[in-house]
Amino acid sequence: MKRVAQRISGTPKKSFGMYQKAAALRGAGHDLIHLELGRPAADTPEHIKRATIDALLAGDVHYSDLPGTARLRNVLAEKLQARNGIAAEPETVLVTNGLTHAAFAVFMALLDQGDEVILIDPHYPQHIGKIELAGAKPVFAALDPADDFRLAPERIESRITSRTRMIVLVNPVNPTGRVFTRAELEGLAELARRHDLLVFADEVYEDIVYDEGEHVSIASLPGMAERTFSAFAFTKSFAMDGWRIGYLAAPTWAMAGLLKITANDVTHVNTFIQAGAHAAITGPGDVLAALVEEDRRKRDFVVQRLNQMPGVRCALPQGAIYAFPDISGTGLPSQLLADMILEQAHVVVEAGSFYGAAGEGHLRICFGSEGFARLEEGMDRLSSFFNRL
Repeated sequence: MKRVAQRISGTPKKSFGMYQKAAALRGAGHDLIHLELGRPAADTPEHIKRATIDALLAGDVHYSDLPGTARLRNVLAEKLQARNGIAAEPETVLVTNGLTHAAFAVFMALLDQGDEVILIDPHYPQHIGKIELAGAKPVFAALDPADDFRLAPERIESRITSRTRMIVLVNPVNPTGRVFTRAELEGLAELARRHDLLVFADEVYEDIVYDEGEHVSIASLPGMAERTFSAFAFTKSFAMDGWRIGYLAAPTWAMAGLLKITANDVTHVNTFIQAGAHAAITGPGDVLAALVEEDRRKRDFVVQRLNQMPGVRCALPQGAIYAFPDISGTGLPSQLLADMILEQAHVVVEAGSFYGAAGEGHLRICFGSEGFARLEEGMDRLSSFFNRL
């Protein structure tokens, strides 16, 4: 008897990297400091919780509109216009179960068997499985670490074939912490227009930008609104990872296809948590500013400590919640080094190679995933490890 479908058996399992390896040690009772998970350590702000509780108690417990409540989509469209420069309307906004769900809907609605999708390397690996489930093939365009992982159109164009359908852009970047400049994005936009390619823009870290840096949504650039699918979430900015709520800004021509996916896989997003998302968007700006400032303080501390460790060099991340230190000075492959750090220091970090060949020679360290005291302990353990090494 036939078991699972070919799209399951014929594609690799989703990998959770070092998190899976750490589970065995955690079960043995070891005190692990988790710097591998891209989750915020902060609690969800109180006004967001209260709005959700109030909605629940008020009886907002029944079916909602398939693309999300009109109340939430209205404020999301206003936010996209004002802050992202995206010409969105409520009818072109789709509320999703996190950015992961937005990506799944886009890939399933737009990719055919045999299509190719370019991921920019170092890449976010969790997009790969969804591309493969849609029957498409991921293709990797490696950026140059010696060039500060600059978004170089010529490196991407060299990977384009007659089967290329889409480019996936993550900005700010997980894992490198880069925030691509307007000029870099204009180069990518020109490439997408010239080759008539779609762009899926993962902008989950849009709010976490440091040192007066600028996050630019590629859909705001000339000629890009009709070919760009811009995905956002409340996960990182508002410490709402467990809430599973995000949203997608898409061209009008694609909305019916996207809704065909989401209406069949989830019907719609949980009704009353959409009130919490509304409160996040419309709430006081100082709450978000305080969360980002705490991330900046952690970033500065972690980078300073890493640069004091032998064999380690770390540039200052421009955005997101990750340091991406160069550990090539140790002479060890990144996966071996991450395994050694787990076993000897009981600190969980991710190997740069997990994010593709261009990530080799680096580690990814999430400074947003633990409170400051645990972060200090983690840096002490790493310092002892590298000094022994």
